[in-house]
Amino acid sequence: MSGVRLRELGLDLPLDPCGPDNAITDVPGVRVGHTTLVSGHGPLVIGRGPVRTGVTVIKPRHGYERDSPVYAGAATLNGNGEFTGLEWVRESGLLTTPIAITNTHSVGTVRDALVRYDPEHATRTDYWSMPAVAETYDGVLNDINGMHVREEHVHAALRAAAGGPVAEGSVGGGTGMICHGFKGGIGTASRLAGPWTVGALVQANYGRREDLRVCGYPVGRLLGEDVVPLPGAALAPGSGSIIIVLATDAPLLADQCRRLAQRAFVGLARVGGGCADSSGDIALAFATGNEGLTPEYVTAAEQPISVRTLPHQALSPLFEAAAGATEEAILNALLAAETMTGAGGVTAHGLSTAVLIDALRRCSP
Repeated sequence: MSGVRLRELGLDLPLDPCGPDNAITDVPGVRVGHTTLVSGHGPLVIGRGPVRTGVTVIKPRHGYERDSPVYAGAATLNGNGEFTGLEWVRESGLLTTPIAITNTHSVGTVRDALVRYDPEHATRTDYWSMPAVAETYDGVLNDINGMHVREEHVHAALRAAAGGPVAEGSVGGGTGMICHGFKGGIGTASRLAGPWTVGALVQANYGRREDLRVCGYPVGRLLGEDVVPLPGAALAPGSGSIIIVLATDAPLLADQCRRLAQRAFVGLARVGGGCADSSGDIALAFATGNEGLTPEYVTAAEQPISVRTLPHQALSPLFEAAAGATEEAILNALLAAETMTGAGGVTAHGLSTAVLIDALRRCSP
């Protein structure tokens, strides 16, 4: 579902210019698809539900990913999380598969589904596949041990992947997520950096209520359990994770993508995250500004290829764009996600616009 977004609150917030859809899909060629699984109510019965989960996929540019890879890099702020395929991204500097995000216990299923997706589209079949699949934990609201995400759900998300506006909140992999003690999930935003665009998509499932900040204002201190109830679940405060995916059309090399991914955590910190022990905070950035990066397992060509790159001194605007897009994507996820009751009657309340606006006005000088 998609609700009111941060820029639609009617407040004079200090937000930098964004692309036409304020989404990761503002980077040409990037597409996003979701499969959302919601069923059942009442007590948790493993294997039966309630089900509050799904999968989100990001396709980096038009065409088959393995035939048209992109430079990529990754960064980890805290490692209590999983993102398969990142060791090869770090080693090779290339992203050669779609990116998928789901719940913690469905990573294997989603990875295997993407492995089977490859032969259906491949130029060659004599290669290996190391898909990029990330997770955050939705076991507070969802029957996470019921393994409800299946191969057909991954393929449905791939078929649904499209440009333009992106559904946010309790959709896809973000369906059962909780963020800063509110209902969380998928959020996206973009920033313009001169002639280039940087887009972010997050799966937000982290954070303590009192740490939440909006455009620098410490609103979380005014939104205690007496204002908006917290989910009744026995998890350590701040537990959870966030996955951040950044895309840009700037011509960046692999190590520059790694540096861009690191700046996503500046945006996370601005919202009030990044300081919990039991959290997996992982970012992946890819750049579509070079064509013809044909890897050795597609063709046996050994001749040099020509690529473009920005000089390092031109990267600062992209770094700021990465931080700003991540910050706004998290807040869009919070605003889009409506109240949800899941397994055992646990309820994660949405952050209503009225409550947030009141808190912002009380924080303002």
